[in-house]
Amino acid sequence: MIRRHTRIDMIMHWFNAVCWLFLLATGLGLLQNESLQLAGGTWSRWMRGLFGSADALLRVHEVAGLIWAGGFLLYGIFRFRKSVWPFTLEILTLSPGKDIRWLLKKGTIMTLGSGVLKKRGIDPTLPDQGFYNIGQKMFAIPALFGGILIAASGIVMMLSRVAFTDTTWVQWSIPIHFLGAGIVSAGLLMHIYMASLAPGERPAFNSMFTGNIPEDFARHHNRLWYEAVKQEPGIRDQGAEVGLILKTGK
Repeated sequence: MIRRHTRIDMIMHWFNAVCWLFLLATGLGLLQNESLQLAGGTWSRWMRGLFGSADALLRVHEVAGLIWAGGFLLYGIFRFRKSVWPFTLEILTLSPGKDIRWLLKKGTIMTLGSGVLKKRGIDPTLPDQGFYNIGQKMFAIPALFGGILIAASGIVMMLSRVAFTDTTWVQWSIPIHFLGAGIVSAGLLMHIYMASLAPGERPAFNSMFTGNIPEDFARHHNRLWYEAVKQEPGIRDQGAEVGLILKTGK
């Protein structure tokens, strides 16, 4: 087993998951446009009834949003060097040619099987990836920047009751908030499937509880990171806190 995630990073992962699901549930309950309401308005009526009124539901949504944003603000301040900055560099490190081949092969293998590639004389072996593969990066990038936009636009809408005599900021914040939530929610569905339901991916899911990942899995799925772990004494024991200061992909 190789140490992949630190305890604080696992805590923040599940903190984010719980907060996001709650914010999504309450946010959908706040929709007033009938054409956008979930289950023909049933969800909105149920959520408003659960919390007593639309105003109470809005307050709960705002408080949860502040807890979520505040938690990540503190995490960003105290873990910037060890987690946030390395994570950002890693997800923005892209190799277009290799990443496109990975996506095409992975998609074909998941839908049609590796035999289809072999019959056409194509090696089904996936291109080597780093700490995160390109599929994970395609969720992480919009999740990171979308999360920032969601938090910022939400704060603007909250402050609109006591500030912003010029409504331009508020008018822009509403579509930005909805667009950000929609994009991240769509990516979240794929993330949940790939992390917990897709064949062969269960070790990665389990690592978010234990912090450890099987060496064979790391060698196959994250070879660039695995090779860096082997070359750097102590990384195997110290885990992602050191391992994320990567030569991955370099």
